Amino acid sequence: MVFRCQRDSWARQFTTRVVSCRAAELRPEGGGEPVHGFQVVLEDTILFPEGGGQPDDRGLIGDVPVLRVTRRGPEAVHFVPAALESGAEVLLSLDWERRFDHMQQHSGQHLISAVAEQMFGFKTTSWELGRQRSVIELDTPVVTAEQVQALEESVNEKIRDRVPVTVRELAADDPEVETVRSRGLPDDHAGPVRVVDIEGIDSNLCCGTHVSNLSDLQVIKLLGVEKGKKNKTNLVFLVGNRVLKSVEQSHSTEKALTSLLKNGPGEHVEAVKRLQSSVKLLQKNNLNLLRDIAVLIARDFKSKPAPKQLFVLHRKEGDSEFMNIIANEIGTEETLLFLTVGDEKEAGLFLLAGPVEAVENLGPRVAELLGGKGAGKRGRFQGKAAKMSRRGEVQALLQEFISNQNPGA
Repeated sequence: MVFRCQRDSWARQFTTRVVSCRAAELRPEGGGEPVHGFQVVLEDTILFPEGGGQPDDRGLIGDVPVLRVTRRGPEAVHFVPAALESGAEVLLSLDWERRFDHMQQHSGQHLISAVAEQMFGFKTTSWELGRQRSVIELDTPVVTAEQVQALEESVNEKIRDRVPVTVRELAADDPEVETVRSRGLPDDHAGPVRVVDIEGIDSNLCCGTHVSNLSDLQVIKLLGVEKGKKNKTNLVFLVGNRVLKSVEQSHSTEKALTSLLKNGPGEHVEAVKRLQSSVKLLQKNNLNLLRDIAVLIARDFKSKPAPKQLFVLHRKEGDSEFMNIIANEIGTEETLLFLTVGDEKEAGLFLLAGPVEAVENLGPRVAELLGGKGAGKRGRFQGKAAKMSRRGEVQALLQEFISNQNPGA
């Protein structure tokens, strides 16, 4: 069946009747608990069911929102949260912003694929209409920057030429079907075959919704290429309003950077490079200072007349190297060390160091108390802690262990 949305992509409202309504569940696209609702079949619909690489439409049946539209053989199935009466006359309203975006991206894909094959022999093997950007998979291992630029110039020239886009229907057994560019029909396809013609440029089997003139695309921007599957290249693109939104976002970012960096757009990159160099130098100096502090802390402990058997230290600033320097300087043959770095009440890092047998016994228990995970060998057990606020409990555990080891002390 060819739906009303396929015969007239520009229809935004349509009156029809409910054929059937039955209880069903909808699995959210991002996962999670299924949504309970109803599957509604109408006599005809202006809401496009997903297919041909194009996502489904959204809209209303009366005042009931349509959450998903899928194709089941010759039927379009509308998933809604409330039941509708079979036989009732209903008014369909289309989410036009979403639909027109899909029309622009889909017709743009047809144009790009056709011109890429004409200019360079690159055949399209698949494509994806994404929420932010769209991707065409080309059957070639390499597409050069010069080819991307030439392709972009050519497709935009054709947009300016205001080339008509028409849709016609052929019987499935019509010999002309074999001459039209296609990646094949679905196994459950029923009814006539739709052919989308871009006058003088392309004829392609397609079930999707399209613009009626290339000028409706406004503009195409090829963002570049990415490595695809084996011997394939992904061409990333934006069409129409998506290009305008991208320019607006880029301009907002540019204004914000101009304000932060106190220079013009042409100087942003160099300014950021200078800042990165400064940050790297500061990080290096900070690391050197932390190493010096670690050595001083260890020497201070060792300089005391009677060093304790347990050494506990927490510092907000630091890393694993900082803790290991302290352990190396103090020595772990006789002293048990419990060192932590990070926020006092949140997550951080810990190190338990000391006699091998003691660390093997206590390490997993320390990690469990801190709500973290760790591993160790040769008298050291270290890892990440999720509950730094429980350091006191760890200290009590270690003190109890030492007291049991030295009952007469």
